[in-house]
Amino acid sequence: MGTGRESLVVSAMSIFSPAENGRVLRVRSFEELVESRFGNGVNAFCWPRVLEGDYAEVVERLAVKEAMEVLGAERLTALDLSAQGRVAVAQMLEDLGRLAERGLDPLLNCIREYPRDEDAVGLPTHVYSFHVDSAPTEADTFLCTYHGLASSGLRNEEAIRRVEVPKTRAMLLNVYGGDDGVGFQEFLSENCLDLHYEALPGARPYDFGVGSLWRIAVEYPGSPVLPCIHRAPEATYADEPRLLLIS
Repeated sequence: MGTGRESLVVSAMSIFSPAENGRVLRVRSFEELVESRFGNGVNAFCWPRVLEGDYAEVVERLAVKEAMEVLGAERLTALDLSAQGRVAVAQMLEDLGRLAERGLDPLLNCIREYPRDEDAVGLPTHVYSFHVDSAPTEADTFLCTYHGLASSGLRNEEAIRRVEVPKTRAMLLNVYGGDDGVGFQEFLSENCLDLHYEALPGARPYDFGVGSLWRIAVEYPGSPVLPCIHRAPEATYADEPRLLLIS
């Protein structure tokens, strides 16, 4: 049975609520979320939702021990759940189906902890660092946190690429062992170092919240907007596992 530790309805206080943010646009439906076009500086769409269901019970019944486990429909529907637990499962499967119908390949993960860099090339390149997603062709990223800590975003105006910080760039040039030219740029790209950012003084990161479905811009050739800077929450095994949909 559900424990009731979490409200059976995700609190409205959990929904994305940053101050005025010209980079993020709220939408009112799934259709608007997937059909809206990035432009005029907007590089993130958010569909705020208050979701019914006991997601804490789902996490408890899953009893995931590994750092991360991909969850399929068979695994979820086989859980011994209360009515509200089944409501939560139905909601997650509905979201997966909606995205799959659009030709996407969404995944639902139960995450206890993300891997960190084993041998970073001078800078961390894990998902706990502010970063942007990239692709060789037009693409975007969908994500929703159903339980646990949520992602956070950072306006492009409030961030600087880490490789543009003079001290950091000098350190990376030393690691590279060459001149600051085309080869160095290729070195940064091959190691994903050019995708990571740090917040400027006074920056105000914003919370993606629990329950809201997001679509964020990716860095690709010809993109009409700057990519959305974001990061995963700092989570460890001491925290509640995270239920995350991502595509």
